Amino acid sequence: MVVSGSSEVPAPAGSNYDRLSEIKAFDETKRGVKGLVDAGVVEIPRMFFNPPDGLEKAPGDGLTQFVFPVIDLGGMDRDPIRRKEVVDEVRKAAESWGFFEVVNHGIPVSVLEEMLAGVRRFYEQDDEVKMELYTRDTSRRLYYNSNFDLYSASAANWRDTYNCIMAPNPPQPEELPAVCRDILMEYSKQMMKLGFTLFELLSEALGLNPTHLKDMDCAKGLVIVNHYYPACPQPQLALGTSKHTDNDFITVLLQDQMGGLQVLHQDQWVDVPPRLGALVVNVGDLLQLITNDRFKSVEHRVLANQAGPRLSAASFFSTNLLPSTKLYGPIKELLSEDNPPKYREITVTDYCTYFLAKGLDGTSALLHFRV
Repeated sequence: MVVSGSSEVPAPAGSNYDRLSEIKAFDETKRGVKGLVDAGVVEIPRMFFNPPDGLEKAPGDGLTQFVFPVIDLGGMDRDPIRRKEVVDEVRKAAESWGFFEVVNHGIPVSVLEEMLAGVRRFYEQDDEVKMELYTRDTSRRLYYNSNFDLYSASAANWRDTYNCIMAPNPPQPEELPAVCRDILMEYSKQMMKLGFTLFELLSEALGLNPTHLKDMDCAKGLVIVNHYYPACPQPQLALGTSKHTDNDFITVLLQDQMGGLQVLHQDQWVDVPPRLGALVVNVGDLLQLITNDRFKSVEHRVLANQAGPRLSAASFFSTNLLPSTKLYGPIKELLSEDNPPKYREITVTDYCTYFLAKGLDGTSALLHFRV
């Protein structure tokens, strides 16, 4: 064993280690990481081992100096002065953090709690039911798997995922799993409404008409990604989600009280504290692209934990892989002689296809599209 700090990290795999065989055997079970935990695993398979540099800067390293932005959306529709204050808070957070939490956002706590309960029910139903949805075909509207980049990533993440494309063409109710059907439909409606509000605030924060981003179809697509992070017997060796940025316009995250989400801010990993009734909002790569780097899509990750399971539902606003010829580039109104375009025009499909093929390798897909 090689010692790195206080955590023991396994020595590099020898020539007798057949990673591909281990990945295939895991994938063919169709039971995901939860299946390993259900089977009583006490030592995680080597395919999940992260290199020491992937686990750098453990929590506690100077994190107390930062206060994560929390924005209260209450009352702004009735008070123009308060709305101006909210827009200013959104602008500052989007430019400096790329992340913020919103409270008093209009979605009842009962709906948030039922959404997390629905995520739990999906993963804790009989394996045979889930296995029918298990696939590596990420172009499907609904699918369940573990690690979309399982075969290309240097280390697998300790999590399973259920993916649902909910807009612009919502699935028929009978297409959704019975255990979470009703709440997925209700939550999607509530999330689309909140998404419109957030895009209005972001438009105003850029000095544009409130409907500018919505008119660009930034709010047209919604993909809800439900993650399940089982308890990890060796959390010092793995990550729940590797560091990455999001391949959308914005993400709105509902997380439970387990914690583990961290944002890279001023070269330090800062915890995003769970807050009852709050939702975490972050700028995605596509919003950074169209704002010409004014709003920042920031790296974030999820730590593995021994307590588990951790539940979350991430709402990605993007048309994702839906066929479209609509081109996105830096917004003309934001450009000037001193601020020329930094990115070429691309389709959302171009971006998502490249992002998915690249996987969560720790580098930004945006670099590929710079002028």
